[in-house]
Amino acid sequence: MARAQGARAQMALAFETTYGTPPVGGFTKMPFASTSLGAEQPLLNSELLGYGRDPLAPIKDAVTADGDVVVPLDAEAFGFWLKAGFGDPTTTGTGPWTHEFQSGSWTLPSMSIETGMPEVPRYAMYSGCVLDQINWQMQRSGLLTATARLVAQGETVGTTTSAGTPAALELKRFGHFNGAITRNGSALGNVVSADITYANNLDRIETIRSDGRIDGADPSIAALTGSIEVRFADQTLVTQAINGDPCELEFAYVLPSGESFTFTVHAVYLPRPRIEISGPQGVQATFDWQAARDSTLGRMCTATLINDIEVY
Repeated sequence: MARAQGARAQMALAFETTYGTPPVGGFTKMPFASTSLGAEQPLLNSELLGYGRDPLAPIKDAVTADGDVVVPLDAEAFGFWLKAGFGDPTTTGTGPWTHEFQSGSWTLPSMSIETGMPEVPRYAMYSGCVLDQINWQMQRSGLLTATARLVAQGETVGTTTSAGTPAALELKRFGHFNGAITRNGSALGNVVSADITYANNLDRIETIRSDGRIDGADPSIAALTGSIEVRFADQTLVTQAINGDPCELEFAYVLPSGESFTFTVHAVYLPRPRIEISGPQGVQATFDWQAARDSTLGRMCTATLINDIEVY
């Protein structure tokens, strides 16, 4: 008897034309490290009396389908998650192509994502997936991954795949070694680690339906937050925090082969941090920053991906 093993799991993704309706083709095989994407339907205990001490049968509640997908930051597949978070990019070039994703779109695309365990077999299709939040960290070493939080409409489980034969991508993965941070165009030194979180803050449309699913997930006011931990070497960031002025932060990764990913936050506001001397080691300070709409550019952030993919 075959047993499910994560090593044999697979994932395929395609963007939907109609929300909640999986497309008949066009799926792409996606690299991922782990996923908690799934559907659950809790039971409600019966409150009725008059039938003795033993309870009556429980009642099914509404279906909730959501979860996280941990994915690598790479030069090709990561563009699908950027499109899910920001909408269609503006693509220029003739190969390599430059894909520019901008924040502020009122309409986000929905996806169908199938996770498969062929040895069982079990293939779960999650339709109506909308990206609620994406987060990643920058540090000196370790594996570079991002966590995408999704809200889905529902789950359909079968014994055969509905994704056909998904197209494969060439994995060109960024590493922490390829990363750099700049502030207003100049290298930001003494950075120990950084955290970036972009949230669409989805509003679930929980209408009354016979199948217990949601009608959609609409984006509300977005949020872009994070933190920067630095070795305390000068007063530049503290002075900015005290003055209340914004700065532009750019988080970039570049591969030797030419592919790159640049995430530019145009108006970053820093809080005044507590500077603690906790011992004989170096003094570190953490700035929990927030981003806002830049009045000149008219947006909060821009993600630029340069690769060999012509269209997302």
